[in-house]
Amino acid sequence: MATAVIMPKQGQSVETCIITKWFKNKGESVSVGDILFSYETDKAAFDLESPAEGILLDRYFEEGNEVPVLVNVAVIGKNGEPTGSFDPQQKGHPDTTASTASKAVEDSKAEEEEISGFSDSHKTDRIRISPRAKRLAIDNNINYNSLQGSGPNSRIIASDIEKVLSGSVTGKKVIRETNPEFNEQPLSNVRQLIAKAMHSSLQNSAQVTHHMSADVRHLLEARQKIKSQIADNVNQQDITINDMVCWCVIKALEKFPEANSHFLDDRIKTFHKVHLGLAVDTPRGLMVPVVKNAGNMNLVELSKELKSVAEACRKGRINPELIRSDAASFTVSNLGSYGVEMFTPVINLPQVGILGVCTIINRPADMGNNIFGFVPYIGLSLTYDHRAIDGGPATIFLKEIKTQIEKFRY
Repeated sequence: MATAVIMPKQGQSVETCIITKWFKNKGESVSVGDILFSYETDKAAFDLESPAEGILLDRYFEEGNEVPVLVNVAVIGKNGEPTGSFDPQQKGHPDTTASTASKAVEDSKAEEEEISGFSDSHKTDRIRISPRAKRLAIDNNINYNSLQGSGPNSRIIASDIEKVLSGSVTGKKVIRETNPEFNEQPLSNVRQLIAKAMHSSLQNSAQVTHHMSADVRHLLEARQKIKSQIADNVNQQDITINDMVCWCVIKALEKFPEANSHFLDDRIKTFHKVHLGLAVDTPRGLMVPVVKNAGNMNLVELSKELKSVAEACRKGRINPELIRSDAASFTVSNLGSYGVEMFTPVINLPQVGILGVCTIINRPADMGNNIFGFVPYIGLSLTYDHRAIDGGPATIFLKEIKTQIEKFRY
């Protein structure tokens, strides 16, 4: 019996998702767990795995299409099995009721918003195109002059431009403008969200960054011990320097709860538990998953959770509720592996602080008895919202992180 592939509902507020890439073509064999396609919500990007084994009998949406959640995207079964009953595009199909109504409203709005297209000395014909479609075309360098619209009276609507972007419309009459001196491509949905969040953060808060360094000899000793145990096949969790720093940050937050807060314009929400966010670099862009109740975990448990949420982000399987900006109470961003010595991390609002972890550098230090040597120091860059925290308390909090790192024992 054929199996429908349904667009998942990723979070309570998600109503539609955009298919960004197909990995399987119609007619190909698939196994359970194979990645069928990637898709984006308004918060993050994900991969969808095959729920069944068989042949990909049909695909009802293509790359670039915006698909309502819980609607059939494809169907898997055996060769020759009928698939007509799964097609959400067929009239009267139960899955299309909401989307058909939505499209009717969009087409109605497009008709009301009809405008004249641009004209120049070489062209005087009137182009019937909705404002939304025109914006989309201009943003993506699409020449829509010769495009045949599918709206009322052949007007061009947004879905016509989206078909060009997805490659489902071809031909010499529809081209994307090119320039031999540079290459342009539209921003992905995730990149647009990141850009919007970062700009909003800097525009709507008073951010200040303090820099400090901490002696990490004890952390490096612990790390060497852990690596030796792993090499000796001891059942040992691979606890990293970043895991240890996060552990120390949690201890500092428990002593300075004012940094474990959200600034909400007319009030400050201070959390009794530490919900630690971790900035993760993924192929789709920056994500910040949260480890809930991180302060209740021991170091081994924290290490496992940090790795778990990071891996879920990279594979596109993270729960959308765990990457909401208000899910974490404080965030750590580690660029040390890239050799960054100092940077200014941007706060993930409404949080009031974020710690940037930098690379380890050997610096001269007084070893006592007029003896000087080189000591490994890790850079710490704390950005805080001055609306919520003053400079003095912020410095004391950063110093507490330094203290926790320097007194760390494993």
